[in-house]
Amino acid sequence: MRKTYNFSAGPGVLPEPVLKQAQQDIWDIYGSGMGILELSHRGKEFDKITAETEAACRQVAGIPDDYAVFWMQGGATSQCYFVPANFLPADRTADYFQTGKWANDSIKEVPHYGTCHICGSSKDTNYDRIPAGGEVKYSENPVYVHFTANNTIMGTEFQAEPTPPKGAFLVCDASSNIFSKPIDVTRYGLIYAGAQKNLGPSGIVLVIARKDLIAKPVRELPTMMQFGKHAEEHGRFNTPPTFGVYLMGQVFKWILSEGGLKAMAARNAEKAKVIYDFLDSQDFFIPHARKNSRSNMNITFKCPTPELDKLFIEKAAGNGMRELKGHRMVGGMRASMYNAFPKEGATALVAFMKEFAHEHAKTTAAR
Repeated sequence: MRKTYNFSAGPGVLPEPVLKQAQQDIWDIYGSGMGILELSHRGKEFDKITAETEAACRQVAGIPDDYAVFWMQGGATSQCYFVPANFLPADRTADYFQTGKWANDSIKEVPHYGTCHICGSSKDTNYDRIPAGGEVKYSENPVYVHFTANNTIMGTEFQAEPTPPKGAFLVCDASSNIFSKPIDVTRYGLIYAGAQKNLGPSGIVLVIARKDLIAKPVRELPTMMQFGKHAEEHGRFNTPPTFGVYLMGQVFKWILSEGGLKAMAARNAEKAKVIYDFLDSQDFFIPHARKNSRSNMNITFKCPTPELDKLFIEKAAGNGMRELKGHRMVGGMRASMYNAFPKEGATALVAFMKEFAHEHAKTTAAR
């Protein structure tokens, strides 16, 4: 086991067994005399990798046959414009939840293609919550409703997917909590997720889409921008990020070996509880997200002063806990704990937090 706890928001921690298998397969995979980084994306070995990756993904999430599973490049950011380009006619409206930076990245691309309606926003309180109840107001006839399932910067997460108006379908940016808990894929029209947080390396995006929705875009588009073309070729319309496909497949197999999504949900809740229970029991550290919107993937909090934030991050790194610095939009600290992150890391962080608070509480009170 490595001695450093990696709290990075992404690229994030990967399962140890997956990394060890990759060590071997980078040198020689399937006894082919070639490593995964050297394989032709049209060769028989990669045919097998593609088939196994898709099959394992379908098994993990129970994805039915009327949904396509494929992968693309360009990160989740490229999906911000792929989605309205393929689905939103110029004279129609799409509804978007505004819950942070990544949601805003999607929102700003919509006017290039059609009308964007903000159906729920937490901007007024620096995105410390998920809009709910009377805060949510859908437009009269949206084509689809888009939401970012988990907000890495703010540490907020939808506890359940929203219910779109009749006739609209759900589109979800699930980049930072994909396969961290059970999901009913049939409630969605399209799900996309950058792999680098919970599925694999950076540079590849998993896409799960209803086949009827992606059969033909609503406008003339360059071929590379058409979801349907990528689905038809099972992610090999052009040369895919072959190592990313391979590593995602290994992660899917690891999830299955660990008990599937129910097991992932239980271990993620257990890890997060260690830190949230401590945050709720003290008054030194200041959480950002409201309790009813807390993320199990990304936990955000501050010290009483920016100077103490800086000192906390420096001393934590010296104790083997790295990448805890929060995003500039929130400041403070951010502990990202994706599927492969061990519970021992959460326990170690809380022990350090207790020690740090005890050491600096009197100094803060004196100010």
